[in-house]
Amino acid sequence: MSSPYHLPVLRDEVIKFLITKHDGIYVDGTLGGGGHAESILEKIYPLGTLVGIDADADAQSEAGKRLQRFSGKVVFVHDNNANIRSILQSHNFSSIQGMLLDLGVSSFQLDEGSKGFSFRGNNVLDMRMDRRQPFNAATVINTYSDEGLADIFWRYGEENNSRKIARAIVERRGLKKIETTGDLAEVIERRVPGQFLTKTLARVFQALRIEVNHELDSLSNTLNEAVDLLASGGRIAVISYHSLEDRIVKNFFMEQSATIIPSGHKLVPDTPATPTLRVLTKKPVVPSREEQSSNPRSRSAKMRVAERI
Repeated sequence: MSSPYHLPVLRDEVIKFLITKHDGIYVDGTLGGGGHAESILEKIYPLGTLVGIDADADAQSEAGKRLQRFSGKVVFVHDNNANIRSILQSHNFSSIQGMLLDLGVSSFQLDEGSKGFSFRGNNVLDMRMDRRQPFNAATVINTYSDEGLADIFWRYGEENNSRKIARAIVERRGLKKIETTGDLAEVIERRVPGQFLTKTLARVFQALRIEVNHELDSLSNTLNEAVDLLASGGRIAVISYHSLEDRIVKNFFMEQSATIIPSGHKLVPDTPATPTLRVLTKKPVVPSREEQSSNPRSRSAKMRVAERI
């Protein structure tokens, strides 16, 4: 049965690396609109089971529609994937055969203006994955000091104009509260030359989203928990879209898979005496030219995969 939805990023590559047993328990830790989950279920149904986790209740609802035909073999969980251990325990799953993390925001979330993830349009400045939390992007923009704002724009967005933009935000909110994505984009537009504007907006909005959702801390916690839950031969695949995420994944896989650093022949700090992972991707897997052409949002995607020893 063909799907009316767009293909998820690196769909074929995800299936090739992730699925090793058709009767296993698999986890999609970033369910989104259900694109990757659908592809996984098409491969493992009816023997296997998929646990779909997302902090966004709307994403859960959207994925539920997409995955209706796999009823009975999908467990939907409205939670943060960093809680993977307690989630699996609550459903009596002691181990898993594979886990996928497709980081960042899904196309469904990005296109839903009311969530405030995109700088295009003029919507409420929100950016919460989980609407149950009170802390949102408007809170950050209207309460952080200029030093605090500059720090997150640089640390999470690697934005060179971080200080200039932070000062402009503080000046503007002194006159009127910044409440919408359009308000924020306007402030940035007044301080950044036109040829750099789009990339600057993308970096600032990315930094805000990471801060609001504690994404990097959550990623580190999830990786640590997931490795312990993988069965022998089970695999974890992570798709990242910027260097901050990719660096965390790369370093974690290295620490868990190698007992020496080739150049110095010394133990990697905090490396287990016995490696727990075998890295399957010496270089990150990236979308083909055809995929990048048909789906521009995939252009920055990098996937790394490791297997539990």
